[in-house]
Amino acid sequence: MDAPTRHERTLRPLEARLEALAVVTERAPGGARRYDTQIDGVFAATRHAVALELISQDEAGAIWAAVAQRHPGAGWCHVGPLAA
Repeated sequence: MDAPTRHERTLRPLEARLEALAVVTERAPGGARRYDTQIDGVFAATRHAVALELISQDEAGAIWAAVAQRHPGAGWCHVGPLAA
């Protein structure tokens, strides 16, 4: 697999997972607490993708910032991808 394909196959699922978690945690009666394990997983996935140089730290930050902007009620994604 070439580098651009690997990059896309990392970026798209990460963004989709962030988006899905943001939507769910905004709508959940108990908020994000019920989804702590999944949220920790997306933080870890982001850190690993950056560490493995599959995506850059700037790209990770941009993805998280975009999701945070679309979902202001999902406070966990406002802290940024490398905070946890």
